[in-house]
Amino acid sequence: MVLYKLIVTLLISLCLILPLTQASKFEYCGNKDYAVKVSGVKISPNPVKKGKPATFTISATTSETITGGKLRVDVRYFGFPVYGEYHNLCEETSCPVTGGDFVVSHSQELPGFTPSGSYSLTMKMVDGEGDELTCISFGFHIGSASSVTDI
Repeated sequence: MVLYKLIVTLLISLCLILPLTQASKFEYCGNKDYAVKVSGVKISPNPVKKGKPATFTISATTSETITGGKLRVDVRYFGFPVYGEYHNLCEETSCPVTGGDFVVSHSQELPGFTPSGSYSLTMKMVDGEGDELTCISFGFHIGSASSVTDI
């Protein structure tokens, strides 16, 4: 009986933790052969909590050296544009990026008045000359902030 309770507790814990660590599905913006290939997108926490920091981590690989550039992030809510910004690529990853695997990570706190619901994000990466290196889009969900204080 004790073993049964332990197994049930572990399974419930696993079901609660897995959604926080699972990778999100993404799509490329077009049928281009991008120089940067994205292998995964992780969102933490998932779902995003308004009024709390959220981290978007993109795993990618390239065969080219990238010495600089920008990320363009556009967010839509029910298909309507609600937010857009540029980021310096070298502030989101270590530059120069030499051939191989690398990670782009950005954290941001969403205002407490952000509406809950499903959103889509499009991220375009361009090099220092403005040439598009990759473009992906993915969905994410914003829930309400937890009433439990972080310790």
